[in-house]
Amino acid sequence: MDSQSPPASDQLAPRERILRTAYELFSQRGIRDVGIEEVIARSGVAKATLYRHFPSKDQLVLAFLARRERQWTLGRVVAGARSRGRTPEGRLLAIFDVFDEWFRGDDFDACTFINVLLEMGWKHPLGRASIEYLENIRSLVRGMAEEAKLRDSDGFARSWHILMKGSIISAAEGDRDAALRSKDMARMLIARHR
Repeated sequence: MDSQSPPASDQLAPRERILRTAYELFSQRGIRDVGIEEVIARSGVAKATLYRHFPSKDQLVLAFLARRERQWTLGRVVAGARSRGRTPEGRLLAIFDVFDEWFRGDDFDACTFINVLLEMGWKHPLGRASIEYLENIRSLVRGMAEEAKLRDSDGFARSWHILMKGSIISAAEGDRDAALRSKDMARMLIARHR
């Protein structure tokens, strides 16, 4: 095996196997549809091993949400926007370029944080955690708006986040051009906050 190749699934530490399995299942099917027994069977660990690393299903879901933020929000959306945009405003608009690729790809699975919030409800601890992750996204947008020297960065971030979430929902309905439509509206929002 070459040193650059990822380790085979059975060579990963048990915690990582569990988390990778849960990530795939929860992303594709949601929280309630995936049982712990399926995670155990697919990850090839003993029940005691799963519970040693994740004392409850909620703890496993919280670890999944944290990974989703690292891999998706920070690793794909923010990093993608920062690498594509040449100016602060360009980086904001590039969010929708990242979304456009995602919406057209085989890995489009809508927004995990919205999905978990809607599935579990805002009163459930997992719903509350999802709300916090959504606020983290708004905070990142707020920071980008401040870099662009836009007025009312908080109001801007809230409106921008509505465009982001709306485009994801529209793409889930089948509108693969949703990111491009949102990007057009985003330009108007930027102009209003200059």
